[in-house]
Amino acid sequence: MDLSFSPEDEAFRAEVRAFVAESKPKLPRSLSGPETVTRTRDEYMAWHKLLYGKGWVAPHWPKEYGGTGWGVTRRYIFNEECARAEMPPLVAFGLNMLGPVLYTFGSEAQKKRFLPRILSGEDWWCQGYSEPGSGSDLASLRLRAVREGDHYIVNGQKTWTTLAQYADWIFCLVRTDPGVKQQEGISFLLIDMKSPGI
Repeated sequence: MDLSFSPEDEAFRAEVRAFVAESKPKLPRSLSGPETVTRTRDEYMAWHKLLYGKGWVAPHWPKEYGGTGWGVTRRYIFNEECARAEMPPLVAFGLNMLGPVLYTFGSEAQKKRFLPRILSGEDWWCQGYSEPGSGSDLASLRLRAVREGDHYIVNGQKTWTTLAQYADWIFCLVRTDPGVKQQEGISFLLIDMKSPGI
């Protein structure tokens, strides 16, 4: 098995390295060093915006949804060069957690509405899984959602919602059928953070 990189791979590495070297001085100082709670939304999104402008913000997404369409070797090289230069991580909630779920399982309307805004960074997402008294045990969640017409009425609490102070939307696990065993009756809702009661 030959694990060496091809000349095309090395040319791509040089392109990534040059882009990273050009981009790093444009980033806020706060993105160097350990992550802190004092970073602003704009600071978190600075590297995202530069990658979006280059068309590289979602290396793992299919091209048809705005990703690069890169294979595993290019993604490896890209990640290696970003790590070598100590570039900041991107906020994962929209790009890595929700986006792939939507382009795999979402309706066409959901894909058209949400995917472009995840890529551009216009919409910031947070995750609503953990609840007071239940962290990683998602089967024990108690947040209820009851359907009323075209909407759900959601009651309960979430906790440990990282960076929720910046979020426009939350993807949330809710209990929609309490009459089944704990591991069932759970739905995945997309909730506007400006909804009344949040």
